[in-house]
Amino acid sequence: MTDDTKLILMAEFIEQKVRKEKELEFYLRELDKLNEKIGYLRSEVTLTTTIINMIKNEQVYDIKNSMLPVTEEKLIGKESKINE
Repeated sequence: MTDDTKLILMAEFIEQKVRKEKELEFYLRELDKLNEKIGYLRSEVTLTTTIINMIKNEQVYDIKNSMLPVTEEKLIGKESKINE
């Protein structure tokens, strides 16, 4: 092997190394993006599971039913003051 051949092989290895480093950086950035998306999806699945379990166990707080008597009481209280 001549020195010229050795230089060409060395240059090819260096170019290959640089290409692989760039490719690795690209995939690491993509992996970060995917990990972020996975985090959001896990949160959404956890929230959905919690809601499903609340509905199954009838633990859902019905605002309408609890607010209706309070609102009626306030309205009746105002009407009685007006009639006095």
